[in-house]
Amino acid sequence: MLYRLLFSRVLVRLDAEQAHHVAIRLLRLLQAIPGALWLVRRIVGRPDPILATEAFGVTFPSPLGMAAGFDKDAKVYRALDAFGFGFVEIGTVTGQPQPGNPRPRMFRLPADRALVNRMGFNNDGSAAARQRLTERLSTGDSGVVGVNIGKTKVVAAEDAPEDYVVSTQRLAPFADYLVVNVSSPNTPGLRDLQATEQLRPLLDAVRGAAPDDLPVLVKIAPDLADADVDAVADLAVELGLAGIIATNTTISREGLRTRGRLAAETGGLSGAPLRDRAVEVLKRLHARVGDRLVLVSVGGVEHVDDVWERLRAGASLVQAYTGVVYGGPGWPTTVSRQLAARLRAEGHTSVAEIIGADA
Repeated sequence: MLYRLLFSRVLVRLDAEQAHHVAIRLLRLLQAIPGALWLVRRIVGRPDPILATEAFGVTFPSPLGMAAGFDKDAKVYRALDAFGFGFVEIGTVTGQPQPGNPRPRMFRLPADRALVNRMGFNNDGSAAARQRLTERLSTGDSGVVGVNIGKTKVVAAEDAPEDYVVSTQRLAPFADYLVVNVSSPNTPGLRDLQATEQLRPLLDAVRGAAPDDLPVLVKIAPDLADADVDAVADLAVELGLAGIIATNTTISREGLRTRGRLAAETGGLSGAPLRDRAVEVLKRLHARVGDRLVLVSVGGVEHVDDVWERLRAGASLVQAYTGVVYGGPGWPTTVSRQLAARLRAEGHTSVAEIIGADA
């Protein structure tokens, strides 16, 4: 309630990207105060043990994670963990630092509970992220952290494998899993890398540069044709990837309530309008690969019902971003408690019992 009041009266007066930077600064301040994260954990509480989930050899305190895009530069993953997320995915990180696209580049669509962004992988680069992630070696309280890597804009498509390898070599030692992002609509030519003839050498290069025991996943777009979804799934199985994250933002504007300039802004759309396609892709992937890959569902996740549906449709893990923007810092704790209560009410003893139950 307090967050919704703050959002409706204060944050909406700020440009969407400015509001994001305010949130990052507040979380960094919290991390800098001795004992503050300990106190947050005491107030928030850790995820209910019934939510513990194992995927690709990693134990997650909860299947609910913060998607890539919020903590682009590995600045606040420790604070996000303290607020109750089962895992945090940092990035997207590129081999070289880059400013991203010109501003304004992020827009709220409140009527649709959605965002449009054309950030363009703005980040400090993988060398800077590596320095920040070294904190994991000393703090011991950072939880499960995934690292999402993408292509530097100025790097030609034919040189993309080498660019991804640079980030892999720098960041793999600090990651619990690694995500190859080839699906953002905001880097020219990036989505072309989802074509299997280009994706194969890229994934081979990353796999070769990563430690053998590090899970490697690929993140795909919701705008892929069904046949292309199948082709990527088959390739992921063939190459021995750990899983697929589905889906990234969409370039579609179908079904939006918002009209006018905001609806026409270019970039990737996230939030509630993405829900149906994200579920559709998840179900298709599960039908294609079964339990041979771990599936991570993201896109339009707002409420416990969304999480429940994704798990029963075959996702082992579920991520949110826009849902957290509109739901506030209490989102992970609220949804986690609701999920734990629902599991017990239906007689389950673990999340694993419902994964793929409706498939």
